[in-house]
Amino acid sequence: MHAVRSTVAPRRETDPAPGAPSRRALLRTAGLLALTPVAACAGATGARPPAAATTPPRRLPPPRAQRARAPEEPDAKPPEPAPGPRTTPPAPPPPVRTRPFARLPRAGHALALTFDDGPDPRWTPEVLAVLAAHDVRATFFVCGRQAAKHPALLRRITEAGHLVGNHTWDHRRLTGLGRAAVEEQIARTSETVRRATGRAPAWFRAPYGEWDRTVYTLGARHGMEPLAWSVDTEDWSRPGAAAITRRVLAGARPGAVVLCHDGGGDRAQTVTALRRFLPRLRADGWDLVRPDRRLTRGAAR
Repeated sequence: MHAVRSTVAPRRETDPAPGAPSRRALLRTAGLLALTPVAACAGATGARPPAAATTPPRRLPPPRAQRARAPEEPDAKPPEPAPGPRTTPPAPPPPVRTRPFARLPRAGHALALTFDDGPDPRWTPEVLAVLAAHDVRATFFVCGRQAAKHPALLRRITEAGHLVGNHTWDHRRLTGLGRAAVEEQIARTSETVRRATGRAPAWFRAPYGEWDRTVYTLGARHGMEPLAWSVDTEDWSRPGAAAITRRVLAGARPGAVVLCHDGGGDRAQTVTALRRFLPRLRADGWDLVRPDRRLTRGAAR
């Protein structure tokens, strides 16, 4: 038998119509279109997207600053007072005497120089300067009224190494006063001295050298021994610097207590006499000392 030959001719790719794109061109175009989104995404990663038109956020006010709170002290102490002179405890009260000490007991070749009626802003500094120039220590029996007016001068006396004694408030004759008035004269002065210097007086001198039982008793109650004098220069009467000097040198004895004044009037003669007799006393080997309460123990009353 003869093989039957197919009469169907194989399909041939026809040429596109004139002016129409070819199939290959269409496929290329489709591929390019497929790659367009990828390229768009790749370009987005390197370029900043346009800012969105959004409403800016409302600005909030800054938080209120909180005041720093100091830590609370559970037991806050009140402010301490300004420092003042350190107070020295008082010495044991002495016995009640029946007469004052007119000389220093067991003093050796020494005597004591004392000044009454100050402090005086005019003359006390000059007396202090002369004493300092000769390295001498003395005892100043002050009146409370003067001490209250010049507390800084009172401190200057003690800071220079001198003693301060009680000479009553305003130099009254104590033997003519009642007990309450004597108490006020003595107590008020001692308290004024204590407040100014930090130490109450340990020695007392009655004005005009007039004593009685009440004066001795109240002086001892306030912790003071009575001290009089054995050499009276009488400088209060202004007899002249030469007379004052002569009386001091003539009365120099072991334990002598010399009475001068740095207040109560013009003391120019006293200052001049000091400049004269202090070098003489030093040259004669005298020590000028302050009265020592320890030496009064066991002394006759």
